Amino acid sequence: MLDFLFTYYSLRPAQLERWDPGPGVVLRDAGEYVGRPGYTGTADGVALDPASLPRLAGTAGFVGGLLSATLSRPARFGCFGLHEWAMVYRSGAPRHGAVPLRLGPAGTDAVVESLPVHCTHYDAFRFFTDDARPRNALTPTRESQVELEQPGCLHATMDLYKWAYKLAPACPSELLADCLELAVDVRELDMRASPYDLAAHGYAPVRIETPAGRAEYARAQACFAERAAPLRARLITLCETLTHSLGHA
Repeated sequence: MLDFLFTYYSLRPAQLERWDPGPGVVLRDAGEYVGRPGYTGTADGVALDPASLPRLAGTAGFVGGLLSATLSRPARFGCFGLHEWAMVYRSGAPRHGAVPLRLGPAGTDAVVESLPVHCTHYDAFRFFTDDARPRNALTPTRESQVELEQPGCLHATMDLYKWAYKLAPACPSELLADCLELAVDVRELDMRASPYDLAAHGYAPVRIETPAGRAEYARAQACFAERAAPLRARLITLCETLTHSLGHA
């Protein structure tokens, strides 16, 4: 289940173990940073030099714009994790075929057909089966990502981890670690509410096919949105700092 964080997301464990202080910090007695991409020697030690990483300008501009747009919207808590169900709807070969479907294929399809599907996240929607796509209230695209992402979405919350490491080495490692910790917790709910039977792996289901299960999912989703808000704000501030620094380089 958690391998998703190292397969779908591309940061390698060795990169995760590398500590970066972020912009505006001078490291003393830090000769091991000399020669690392993005770092330069100063009169007082070694510090990050964003100007030596021109790619950061575009990345910070996009990430800051996306996260600011997301943060400005009200969170929606009515999707109930149906994106995972839509990924196996009427499919003879589920994506995670080694794990059984908790309700079986017919029961899984019936849940998708009984509830409104309202996924706002392109990188979830693109894995919907062909039969599931017309059932979604929206048709998210990469081009509409900034217009559609909203802070209640579990995948948008997990993606804070991705945006943090995309800003490396300018992202402080403490912020990256906070985003990863949240992504781990969100991923657990994502899978517990999925159609897969994970009891053998120690994960009790969130039965979103029932009113009680949907209420449990929405409560957890709201808690994650609350936890994500300050992390999203910290990433926006980092993007603004980098954009300002690079704009005056």
